[in-house]
Amino acid sequence: MTKPIVLSLGELLWDMLPSGKRAGGAPVNFAYHAAMNGTEGCAISAVGEDELGDELLAAAKESGVRSVIQRNAWPTSTVEISLKNGIPEYTIVKNVAWDHLLLTRELIGQVERADAVCFGTLALRSPETHDTIIELLKHAKHDALRFFDINLRGDHYSKELIAELLGLASVFKLNDEELLLLRDMFDIRGASDDEACRWFISEYGLDYVILTAGSAFSTIVAKNGEVSTLSTPRVEVTDTVGAGDSFSGTFTAKILTGSSLVEAHRAAVNTAAFVCTQNGAWPRYPEHMPDYLAAAGL
Repeated sequence: MTKPIVLSLGELLWDMLPSGKRAGGAPVNFAYHAAMNGTEGCAISAVGEDELGDELLAAAKESGVRSVIQRNAWPTSTVEISLKNGIPEYTIVKNVAWDHLLLTRELIGQVERADAVCFGTLALRSPETHDTIIELLKHAKHDALRFFDINLRGDHYSKELIAELLGLASVFKLNDEELLLLRDMFDIRGASDDEACRWFISEYGLDYVILTAGSAFSTIVAKNGEVSTLSTPRVEVTDTVGAGDSFSGTFTAKILTGSSLVEAHRAAVNTAAFVCTQNGAWPRYPEHMPDYLAAAGL
């Protein structure tokens, strides 16, 4: 059976953690976990013609993430991450290689064959990469799952950009802090969480809205009215870097490979919990993923 093709568009970078540098970037994290859950994951990005770029490509290859990576004269991206109680805070360097992603026939061909495409706001902060990714998304198959994982970072976004990407999405994922910001931005202050999710579905014709609330819960609302809400299982947290991306990649893979909404949601929660117990965003999977939800009686 042919595996579904899952593509991510955006940043590939070095997370500069207190313990040392680790390869990362939300879209690439997504592709890694989609691949680990039964799809053909592939990342599209750019790195510099420098030593950090060489090392990043080697790290991606070693992890098993298939990639189409452009190289250019701009520096390879780095992100300074400080951890406060295990929660990451980010300082993102501007004007790096993935800010200059070029539109090519090769990239268009990759998108045209994809069954799912993931994107977020950060990679579209520069006009060049913005225009490239917007054009690429126009070449996605009509029935492809278009996963907008908002991933707000610093000041690298605007209401206009968010609305533009919502108009191209079929799945929208955000966390509780991002929803607070969007309540003001889109004037839905009085709505409950459920009402806010349904507002985005109605306003932008989405198939799913995914709302995560860290250690508390996550909920998925579908266009057909189905809702799945799960408490977050308690685990011993090493760091949370990449946990949200692992949720997204797992959910996408499970939906594409035939799981129900509830099954896909449970798998996504268990993967995210596992990633929180590990160092970095690309941990090696155990032979059998622990069922943290079942162990907690959830």
